[in-house]
Amino acid sequence: MSVVNLNIVNKRMQNKPLAPSNDAQLPLLELKSVCKSYGATSILNNINLSIKEGEFVAIVGFSGSGKTTLISTIAGLIQADSGEVLKQGAPITAPGPDRGVVFQNYSLMPWLTVFENVALAVDQIFKHWPAEQRRAHTEKYVRMVNLGAAMDKKPAELSGGMRQRVNVARALAAGPDILLLDEPLSALDALTRGNLQDEILQIWAQEKKTVILITNDVDEAIYMADRVIPLNPGPDATFGPDFPVNIERPRDRTALNHNAEFKRLRAEITRYLMDIGMEKNLGSAVDKIVLPKIKPNTNTEWDRVSPVLASGHDDIVRPRYLEFSQLSKIYPTPDGNGSVKVVEGFDLKMKKGEFISIIGHSGCGKSTVLSMTAGLNSISEGVIILDNKEIDGAGPDRGVVFQAPSLFPWLTAFENVMLGVDKVYPHAAKSERDDIAEYYLTRVGLGDALYKKAADMSNGMRQRVGIARAFALSPKLLLLDEPFGMLDSLTRWELQEVLMEVWERTHVTAIVVTHDVDEAILLADRVVMMTNGPHAKIGKIQDIDLPRPRSRKALLEHPDYYKYRESILSFLTECDHTH
Repeated sequence: MSVVNLNIVNKRMQNKPLAPSNDAQLPLLELKSVCKSYGATSILNNINLSIKEGEFVAIVGFSGSGKTTLISTIAGLIQADSGEVLKQGAPITAPGPDRGVVFQNYSLMPWLTVFENVALAVDQIFKHWPAEQRRAHTEKYVRMVNLGAAMDKKPAELSGGMRQRVNVARALAAGPDILLLDEPLSALDALTRGNLQDEILQIWAQEKKTVILITNDVDEAIYMADRVIPLNPGPDATFGPDFPVNIERPRDRTALNHNAEFKRLRAEITRYLMDIGMEKNLGSAVDKIVLPKIKPNTNTEWDRVSPVLASGHDDIVRPRYLEFSQLSKIYPTPDGNGSVKVVEGFDLKMKKGEFISIIGHSGCGKSTVLSMTAGLNSISEGVIILDNKEIDGAGPDRGVVFQAPSLFPWLTAFENVMLGVDKVYPHAAKSERDDIAEYYLTRVGLGDALYKKAADMSNGMRQRVGIARAFALSPKLLLLDEPFGMLDSLTRWELQEVLMEVWERTHVTAIVVTHDVDEAILLADRVVMMTNGPHAKIGKIQDIDLPRPRSRKALLEHPDYYKYRESILSFLTECDHTH
């Protein structure tokens, strides 16, 4: 406890002004009673914010809560309808180089090199400088984000993480007082995201910038910021309470897992966000829909006992219901002169009704194992047996949800789900089939969008349709490949709760592939950790002995939760170091 108290004292001392000045009481940035509407819809309502020079503030909120509107207002890209946006007491009325903005999407000129993209800003803002000075300045910031070796490459030759680094370099090279980061890392994989977080923190400390980070990731907010501020969901979005991060810098991800203050803060912010999210939840209408007690034609166990609707699961936990025996996948090399074994000797037995998470770094073969299980990818060596039958192709007995949902864009959400329901419940009355589709769509929060076409939906809404469709088929095996990967983390929490609730009702045997350690623990009975590829195999299996039904709130307070988290994070860190 004394260590935490010392951290609090250190943090408070760090946040004090370094020296008195005439402007000591004047915030660098201040928003007073800011309101913004689009037409009749109020997006921001009575927004008040005060940020001092050198502070790192993280703002977290749900998709559609007005985060981008807020950052665009501070940037001067849009004007508030009422209230004041002040920088050092002067109103912000237009964009300016004193505020550098990095958005989620990369806005790079595809025909220019990395150097030329950054130089565009430098040449415009510092046109009075000699050419050599401008060149040296541009190079400095390209190297600062570790792109010195890629200086002459064009955006098409760069990974997503590298492109975002170019955006950061360009914003910094303009010499802004305030760096505005609007979810700059959300489209990146976990490993790249962590590396870029560290680079941004290093630059922040080195350049003494004031930073406002918009994020949907609570861990990212706590790891990076001096304080975390929730933005409550819109319309009429308002700020929640400040959460000061009283954890000494520099911060270490592994050490945070043992830090009492980190655990307390993480639980408080998560609880707050989930509570305000539940207030806005549109899924309450599901209680009015009753799921019919009818049997699908894809699940032979229905002839003995319904695994979905029976109160006693006689056949649940049957050992070796799903078995992977020395499973391997070999691909030819691009030049055609050889081959590479991506997955080697994957060996696992699953009980009926068990939920398994498979986790590992990008490229470790997680999705390859899943696609072979789905019958969508041929097996090079070994065998997969499901319910005493060898898998040799795709079938409706396996429900699959991929990261990018495959829907018919010209059909509505209801029609997309009904395509599968009609196939597996041909003996049911039409009203019963309609109820099945409506039940699962409402359960995933689409009760008010049943008849919206897939083409008119966001990626998140389409993924909800994909999840509803998979459950509606009542498969023997549910396969989920990064099912929430395209969603912001707050929406992901909501859908994880939905997934767990429906799974508790069905006890369908399930496998989820994920990058997210917390998701892996939350959902699974066992977490299977894979080594890096090629020749990836199972490196470690962690049993998750936590009570069900589970909720994220309850898990954060369970004494064993962080023990399991440490076990998985340590394995992934070791793999990272040997990558």
